Amino acid sequence: MALLFFSSSSFDFRVFIVLFFFIVLCNGSSYSSSSSPSSSLFSTHHHRHHIAKHNYKDALTKSILFFEGQRSGKLPHNQRMTWRRDSGLSDGSALHVDLVGGYYDAGDNIKFGFPMAFTTTMLSWSVIEFGGLMKSELPNAKAAIRWATDYLLKATARPDTIYVQVGDANKDHSCWERPEDMDTQRSVFKVDKNTPGSDVAAETAAALAAAAIVFKKSDPSYSKILLKRAIRVFAFADKYRGTYSAGLKPEVCPFYCSYSGYQDELLWGAAWLQKATKNVKYLNYIKMNGQVLGAAEYDNTFGWDNKHAGARILLTKAFLVQKMKTLSEYKGHADNFICSVIPGAPFSSSQYTPGGLLFKMSDANMQYVTSTSFLLLTYAKYLTSARTVVHCGGSVYTPGRLRSIAKKQVDYLLGDNPLRMSYMVGYGPKFPRRIHHRGSSLPCVASHPAKIQCHEGFSILNSQSPNPNILVGAVVGGPDQHDRFPDERTDYEQSEPATYINAPLVGALAYFAHSYGQL
Repeated sequence: MALLFFSSSSFDFRVFIVLFFFIVLCNGSSYSSSSSPSSSLFSTHHHRHHIAKHNYKDALTKSILFFEGQRSGKLPHNQRMTWRRDSGLSDGSALHVDLVGGYYDAGDNIKFGFPMAFTTTMLSWSVIEFGGLMKSELPNAKAAIRWATDYLLKATARPDTIYVQVGDANKDHSCWERPEDMDTQRSVFKVDKNTPGSDVAAETAAALAAAAIVFKKSDPSYSKILLKRAIRVFAFADKYRGTYSAGLKPEVCPFYCSYSGYQDELLWGAAWLQKATKNVKYLNYIKMNGQVLGAAEYDNTFGWDNKHAGARILLTKAFLVQKMKTLSEYKGHADNFICSVIPGAPFSSSQYTPGGLLFKMSDANMQYVTSTSFLLLTYAKYLTSARTVVHCGGSVYTPGRLRSIAKKQVDYLLGDNPLRMSYMVGYGPKFPRRIHHRGSSLPCVASHPAKIQCHEGFSILNSQSPNPNILVGAVVGGPDQHDRFPDERTDYEQSEPATYINAPLVGALAYFAHSYGQL
């Protein structure tokens, strides 16, 4: 297509007109969800309930729909993000295994197993805690989980081996092309006895175990398959110790290095297996190894790399709600994390922007906003059930305070910020238009059937034209520490979406949608 060969100096009004045509063609019938995201795409969504300022139900629908835009493999007949097409249909063939399916992690075309597994765990946890509130969105949330677990079952099919990545990230990043056009080498990387990866293995075990809980009643046979595999994969993670980035550094670093080590994943994985199996051996494992695995370490971030905070919250439920007295120490550990994010609390160590957004780091900061909000709401649920509170030194904080902090973060994300910008694509009247995402930024296959070559897309990457395909529900990295957001496609730190940003947000949105009578 001629526009792909325009020089930067001539990439002007002509490109805008052509891309506008692509937007109409690619997105005319893309959204067939029950809440009709397309028809309300540019509305404010704030007027439907007399109490709530935001339409959390609409945001929930879109936060789940996003995952369909990240799918790899053979797309199903009920695919709602219709500008996407099949991709990666020969994935795994380099090592003679079937690795078709799963998710692209963010705006590129690589399948990274470590963040994919964490995404799956958090989607599952969202459903475990708040799925009962989701109503019509519950089947969509379960479908999003199953798309991941079907792939993880393939990736763990061989004993003592996990296929942890498909695609060479360095080569992929040298191209700007649609996943449907991928022609970079689809290399496959694995961990095994000789090249261990306790971190990615234990996270995969956590994902499978958490998903087994999700499907226990609705699909018991599938649940049993997931749990049996989780048990085997965790045993492999524990027996062959080591970080996966030690053996696969050129392939996974700096993209998803295991900076925090593997101890947090072993504790996290054991916690999920204890919850899923009720087997006392996992409780004993946690009691015997908890301190060595960092149960008491001071961590104030929770994300795809460091799981300590999540493990502490999860294990505290076992103490508070299920009365497992041997886990009593985790209440103090969980409180310490919560105290670290409460503004003005003793021991608070978190930074907030002038507009009130939790700010952990410049690269994809919104992942910590969504994960922390989820933990605040989940911990508040546990505390309420046990009729107790958070202790921060001499100060006491109620579950209601935790929920109000989480609400402020979610509301900021949805538009209550100095820029009045929703950081969820397709929600509200003002949202990011130039997200760092190959498939969203390039003409869709329906409008441009001819292949777009590896380097041809860079003219669009570097342009100011809005993305022609609306990746509905995608939450981007977000503003900087001064609440600024340039909406530049080349700014991957602020403008790139990721599956692990959305996964915990699903649970938070379900809670608020229910709380305000929208579900």
